[in-house]
Amino acid sequence: MLEESSRNYVKPTTTLPTESFTETEMLLHWNKYAQRLGEKGFRIMESLLLINDPKLEGESRITLELPNEGSKLDFEGQIHGLLGHLKGHLHNHDITIDVIVNESFESKRSFNDQDRYNRLMEINPNIELLRTTFGLDLQS
Repeated sequence: MLEESSRNYVKPTTTLPTESFTETEMLLHWNKYAQRLGEKGFRIMESLLLINDPKLEGESRITLELPNEGSKLDFEGQIHGLLGHLKGHLHNHDITIDVIVNESFESKRSFNDQDRYNRLMEINPNIELLRTTFGLDLQS
């Protein structure tokens, strides 16, 4: 009896939204998701998301360039949460993310001594007082 009733059941078809979006909108939600991960303590995934700006190709294909195979594996292990976030906020369920490994990739973020010092100054302006009080210099 149950078998007979399940054969007659027709699953209703639903159409998932596929609205178009701009690269700027995608980047906004990409960065918000990265920030949320950072606040939750998922620093590695946050840094992978922010290492390079993803590019929108076509209407729903996003490509991200990562520096090595290990970072690609880490990223792909956590990709489902990002995809869900983007699909929901951009109202497009056709979104795909392609990861490209580029061994010669150079991060857009520069981490020389001055950059690190400037970042510390953003976090705590008293660093400058410490530097001047003890006569510290950035030169090695």
